[in-house]
Amino acid sequence: MQRNITVLSGVLLSSILLMGCSPKVQVAVPNEPININLNVKIEHKILIKVDREIDDLLSDQSDLF
Repeated sequence: MQRNITVLSGVLLSSILLMGCSPKVQVAVPNEPININLNVKIEHKILIKVDREIDDLLSDQSDLF
């Protein structure tokens, strides 16, 4: 019984010591606003290929859609 109390107190003391050594992280808001400058260039190219028959069908039946 005495040994169990000694082991338990050793574990408890070790836990307390480890909790005291835990790292501390702080997050602070900067005093000045954050500026982000982005230069974005977007290019796109759309290629549509329609068979001649489909093109004729769409021309003949313009009210299809």
